Amino acid sequence: MKKSASILLSLAFIATTALSGCSGSKGGTAGPAGNSQPPDSNKETSSPAPETAEPFEMTIRHTQLGEAKKFRLAILEDVVKKTEAAIPGLKFKLDAVDSEVNRTEKLRGEMAAGSPPDIFDVFGSPDAGLYGKEGLVLDLTSILDELNLKDKFTSLDPFTHNGKIYGLPIGGSIEGYFYNKAYFEEKGLSIPKTLDELEKIAETIKADGKIPFAQGSKDGWVPLMTTNNLWSYYAGPEITYGFKTGEAKWTDPKVVQGFEKHREWVDKGYFKKGELGLEYADMRNQVISGEAIMMMDGSWANSVFTDPQQAGDMVGKIGFFNMPPLKENGEVIVMQDTNNGYGFSAKAAEDPRKLKAIKEFIKNMWTEEMQIRGLKEDGVLPAMKIDQAQLTAASSDPLMQDIFQAVSEIDISFPAFDALVQSSVKTALNIGIQQVIGGELEPAKMLGNLQKEQEAANASGD
Repeated sequence: MKKSASILLSLAFIATTALSGCSGSKGGTAGPAGNSQPPDSNKETSSPAPETAEPFEMTIRHTQLGEAKKFRLAILEDVVKKTEAAIPGLKFKLDAVDSEVNRTEKLRGEMAAGSPPDIFDVFGSPDAGLYGKEGLVLDLTSILDELNLKDKFTSLDPFTHNGKIYGLPIGGSIEGYFYNKAYFEEKGLSIPKTLDELEKIAETIKADGKIPFAQGSKDGWVPLMTTNNLWSYYAGPEITYGFKTGEAKWTDPKVVQGFEKHREWVDKGYFKKGELGLEYADMRNQVISGEAIMMMDGSWANSVFTDPQQAGDMVGKIGFFNMPPLKENGEVIVMQDTNNGYGFSAKAAEDPRKLKAIKEFIKNMWTEEMQIRGLKEDGVLPAMKIDQAQLTAASSDPLMQDIFQAVSEIDISFPAFDALVQSSVKTALNIGIQQVIGGELEPAKMLGNLQKEQEAANASGD
């Protein structure tokens, strides 16, 4: 069901100003505009009541759950307080939902019903574009012009569809390996320059009784960080852009090769047994406890390893490097994007009070101050253009310096697969990688099934 957002740009405040005793012996008679006429000079006058604003509530759907996201939540809460203070009568209700549940279940259902939260966590591509096409997400193009923000982001591509901007990224990220620097130094290991060297390091770690790669694959997107980077090395990152258009197929032998390499690592025991039953947070604990030595994750996870309450004695002992290329001196190909952020309900914006609150929220959330704070406190790479000197000054932490170095080494970057394929394909791939890890299906067979799902999604016009 398509809906168009009617955005009222005029701002209205509902207020009442009353004079006590308007109709009694102490007051005057009402004038043409409802104002009291001056009372008799020998009668006592009353003072106007203070201006009041009618209370109204807005909901913010966020995904800042758990200890690992406490700094991100603190930033959101401060923005909420500042926005409430600026808008008379406004009260925000914070609705916390797990990221995967929000994206694949809750928000999808709310959008289908035409009633999303006023402000909500959303992926720019493809989600915000699909919802925006239905008129459910507020087009921010003119608002960003009004607030002079449009040119201040590193990239708005994931949130830009048919020339309209349907959300704003909260930060940037890359995917790579966190590793136990102290262990590497103790064993005389160096950062690998090729995938073959990475495997040799994994063998050394395994022989020492440790787990080479921490992993928690209860949610399919977690192991797919590894697979996505692998197939992008074997087949080239451009291939993922072609699945939705039909120019490329999941059954391409080089794509299969990437999945087979992941399965090979499983068979060699590079991951903890029972990984399909382990949560995302579990794999970080494998590194913190010293049980595992390396972990593929997004750069956002650095906040866990710089927080003494979470990482304990491991603070200062964790480093970061990119997944190395297939051959030495080959191009470094890494997932890098700004695809996660907030969207705003087009329906909510029809209320002038809520539209004003949305603008105030944007003004308070997307500032250099908040971007630097996100980097400093939470380790999230800025989504806005920040001077390099400010970045360096904001975080002298060795782990963050490793991540800055990793960013500088990237030759080719690409968005995560789930920004380029349909939701149904993403869901099928999440299940498929778990089938491969569990030994239920060989990679080629699973990818054959996935290609059928892809073709069905393409044919439906999703």
